[in-house]
Amino acid sequence: MSIFAKPIIETILPRDVKRIHLDFAYKLNDGHFGARKVWRNYLPRLKYHNPAISMSVNRTQNQSGPATLTVFFASPSDPAPNTSSPAPSSSTTQNTPTSDHAPFERTVTIEMKHRHESEILSELLSLTKASPVEPSAEEEAELEKLAEEERQGGLDRAKNAAYTEQKRQEKALLDQARGAVGDS
Repeated sequence: MSIFAKPIIETILPRDVKRIHLDFAYKLNDGHFGARKVWRNYLPRLKYHNPAISMSVNRTQNQSGPATLTVFFASPSDPAPNTSSPAPSSSTTQNTPTSDHAPFERTVTIEMKHRHESEILSELLSLTKASPVEPSAEEEAELEKLAEEERQGGLDRAKNAAYTEQKRQEKALLDQARGAVGDS
């Protein structure tokens, strides 16, 4: 499997993950592209499946600065369940964690600078030991329907391309015949 393959992001993070914080520059120059992709495309999906985990973003003007993703872990015996009321989703401009967070047992930082978003997410998912969300029977049926529509679309595109090519060849023959008649 390529490291650039689309990662499975519909996941439930374990109970000991309490907070995720991204820190990167506003512009994507100098290696901040992967971090920006994670923020724009994957962080909302992670938040959707993990509403109790606080996720914050700090975007700086410093293009040469680091691009990091920090995961804050609490002890696994923490009595607060992961399905409690949603944590506030906040974007901060400070480098310090907000005061409403309990002390963390450990933190792990993933360096995102000059890395592809799928590589960053693969490391995040393996680091946290996240479990994928299994699709329901209804979602499975919808996925099968979409796959069938895509297959049928491919057949229709091929048929349409053959028809267009046939019409182009007929027009070329007619133009050639008209040119031969006009020359005589």
